[in-house]
Amino acid sequence: MTRKMLILALAVWIACPSLCLAQYHINPPKTLFPDFRFPSDHKDTPIVFEWRNLQYGFPSEQEREQVLRNGRYNPDSPIPIDIDVYYPPNGGAPRHFVTSPRFGQGVPFSLAYVTNVQRENGSEIQAYPSYQWHSSHGANCDGLTSVYRVHIDACGQMWVLDSGEIEFVQHCAPQVVVFDLATDQLIHRYRLPETSYKAKVSRFVNIFADIRDPPPSGQCKDVFAYLADPTSKAIVVYDVVGQSSWRIENKFTYPDARFGTHTVAGESFELLDGPLALAVTPLGLGLRRHLIFHALTNELELAIPLDVLNNATNWQKGFSSSLSDFITLGKRGIQCATHAISRRGFWFCGFLEPIGIFGWDIRRPYNRENVQPLALNPVTLQFVSGMKIVRRPADGQEELWLLSDRLQKIFAGTIDYREINYRVMRCDVDGLLQGRGCF
Repeated sequence: MTRKMLILALAVWIACPSLCLAQYHINPPKTLFPDFRFPSDHKDTPIVFEWRNLQYGFPSEQEREQVLRNGRYNPDSPIPIDIDVYYPPNGGAPRHFVTSPRFGQGVPFSLAYVTNVQRENGSEIQAYPSYQWHSSHGANCDGLTSVYRVHIDACGQMWVLDSGEIEFVQHCAPQVVVFDLATDQLIHRYRLPETSYKAKVSRFVNIFADIRDPPPSGQCKDVFAYLADPTSKAIVVYDVVGQSSWRIENKFTYPDARFGTHTVAGESFELLDGPLALAVTPLGLGLRRHLIFHALTNELELAIPLDVLNNATNWQKGFSSSLSDFITLGKRGIQCATHAISRRGFWFCGFLEPIGIFGWDIRRPYNRENVQPLALNPVTLQFVSGMKIVRRPADGQEELWLLSDRLQKIFAGTIDYREINYRVMRCDVDGLLQGRGCF
């Protein structure tokens, strides 16, 4: 697949007892921070990994040479978009997982872990859970076809969302696959029924698994998973216990064409997608719990109560179902991609302008006084497509993990593989909130 073809294909893809959910009542300016200027000494975000292009490892050198010859590996084709981290509960080195969806034919595997092997352009990655899970390239639907994002839960389970596509052609039904990271064994699989997605339209790009019985007393069995399907403008709810799923599609899940132009560091691209970012109100805050979500192509931050969302009977009227239960939290006036919420209720998202990580306490109104810049870097934070909150078992502290991928340069065809294009970064959550930047 040529770089021009990849760019064209990408253009198709991207395609207070309660929550103190106050609406932003005044007419919003262009952004929440119209007068903001970058400080001359902005704090750097510590980089854990960086790549000019992704460095793939293979079972053998012969396999590497074969996939290079047959076009199933093009070193310039893979684009990483997500990061998640697993800390073994009894100690040991953390494991870092990245995804690179199969936008083109040149992606040998789309779910990987980062190794200690150093190559010329960055750390080598290896297929997870094994190369054989990916090597059929869509011919075996019991494997993994194309993974956009994952979610590691409090029980050490990795929830994998597989779109089933290669180069935007549906090879397999979309599926949710769960691995036990302690053993690297498959423990659950759910293939979405045709009623939960639109054939040749849907593209599932994000997953959030809400564990309602977490440790130490729970066993992570009572779970609702939420799936973002931005190209068909919907959210899919998956009831794991009930083994059923249903679609949420209405005016709140649609993009806003006024925000269809995305500009990062002076370069622009067009995108018209529905829901992307998904997170829920944490347990233990004494609040009615909500799914908090937004589309990349929109300025609105939205919420829906989980007790409404998780009841399939509330969604039987199609577009008109439960409209009065949706809450508009506020308006940004600018786009941000994926987001995450800490256990104490602090929301984080990477803004496109100004380029940085912004934070908000979900118990306060979503407005310009309460949505504040926490870490700013116009170079390293260009388009944060992956974001996770990870708890360290050793001390219980939380870390914010980020993956940035300079997506605007991929769309514009200006990406230069002599430069660093992809970065994985880590911030201390308390340090961010206390104004100390990232460590």
